[in-house]
Amino acid sequence: MSRRRRIIEREVFPDPKYNSIVLSQFINTVMKKGKKSIAEKVVYGALDLIHDRTKEEPIEVFTQALDNVKPLVKVVSRRVGGANYQVPTEVTPKNAMALAFRWIIGYSRKRSEKTMTERLAAELLAAYKKEGASIKKREDTHKMAEANKAFAHFRI
Repeated sequence: MSRRRRIIEREVFPDPKYNSIVLSQFINTVMKKGKKSIAEKVVYGALDLIHDRTKEEPIEVFTQALDNVKPLVKVVSRRVGGANYQVPTEVTPKNAMALAFRWIIGYSRKRSEKTMTERLAAELLAAYKKEGASIKKREDTHKMAEANKAFAHFRI
């Protein structure tokens, strides 16, 4: 955390197709090296694939997948008296969203499908069905926090 002044949060505009701020933030997270048009093609293509496979509204599948992946608690390393403890802490909604984005995108990049569009669609569908690597990461994070509940009194 910075010891200087508070940062000024930039206003994020909703995406043009679904008019969703969360989807716009997701596109910005998928983006590499400032190539926003490519990131938009990948995300919109994945949402179209989801619509073809499930016949449901793709933005609802996307938001449900995000809600399924968002963690409630995480562990933070804290040094007390020469020993490091993994202290469980609650996750703020903004941080939970960022972690969900990171996990979904990271695990979709590691998948074996041919194109990034297919990988992202498959990972979002897996998260929607409460399975897949990003859901496993969430469960592992919750298990770690549960196992270290004894150190909760070291909370910052």
